[in-house]
Amino acid sequence: MPDGSALPNDGRGAVVTVGTFDGVHLGHRSVLQEIARRARRAGRRSLLVTFDPHPLEVVNPPAAPSLLTPGEERNEYLAQCEVDVVVLMTFTRELSQCPPEAFVRLLYDRYHMRELVIGHDHGFGRGRAGDVGLLQRLGKQMGFGVDVVDEVYIDGRPVSSTLVRRAVAGGDLETAARQLGRPYALTAPVMRGATRGRDLGYRTLNLALPDRRKLLPPDGVYAVVVEWSDGRAGGMMHQGARPTFGDPTRSIEAHVFDVDVRLYGERVKVSWIARLRDVNHFPSASALKRQLDKDFDAARAALTRWGLPTSH
Repeated sequence: MPDGSALPNDGRGAVVTVGTFDGVHLGHRSVLQEIARRARRAGRRSLLVTFDPHPLEVVNPPAAPSLLTPGEERNEYLAQCEVDVVVLMTFTRELSQCPPEAFVRLLYDRYHMRELVIGHDHGFGRGRAGDVGLLQRLGKQMGFGVDVVDEVYIDGRPVSSTLVRRAVAGGDLETAARQLGRPYALTAPVMRGATRGRDLGYRTLNLALPDRRKLLPPDGVYAVVVEWSDGRAGGMMHQGARPTFGDPTRSIEAHVFDVDVRLYGERVKVSWIARLRDVNHFPSASALKRQLDKDFDAARAALTRWGLPTSH
């Protein structure tokens, strides 16, 4: 539901959670599973209220983080969850100044909230003043329940978007994948390129550069898994400048193993699996070709290690 539209009242009420949910990681999914479970048990609807843009982009732009799942990427992951209704609320300066009591009243009136379930560290309203104690007091006054979902721990550390961002930015793809419950990925349309890959014997899918807010791992060459509308295969991907050809602009180009696909204009999903090497300058195209042959073997080996597909 766009723009925070009111939910028609069918008499059942709703179990609600609220948050940015960037990354839709294992901690987020724990909260969403809990509201779905409670809603089924009580015969209610489960409902997530989330925001765009990220609140810090409005409240404190210099502190706004790069995003794990901007725009449609987050929507795609949320659509895979069990929640009945996702409400996308535009985050504005006015909304940032809304006292927590007024925001809770909005949830209660607009979405017929009968239970509010939040993560352990959640706070909302002006200055994040809406902590658990205040919410419980408001719940008693207005007639809705409040509960907190425990933290989810992976490798002894609580799952958080901040930790995932730190791992991705540092190229620690394994930690990011464990916290997310899936490999870190990018979804983008395929566009026409300069055909250099084809000339080198490695035809590539040239991906449009993502939303400027999207966090990318360090530039380099990676083993990846590529998914499109009716297929999935392993591959290798170049991300960064093309110094061998004197091109300083960043590109994202994926070679799909054993499949010759024409996907211009189609959105594809590329998951980073393992980093193979840095972006390097080679003295000639033939020297680059020799390195690509090595990358090809290294990418296949990396995908095999993780039990992932190397062909269609």
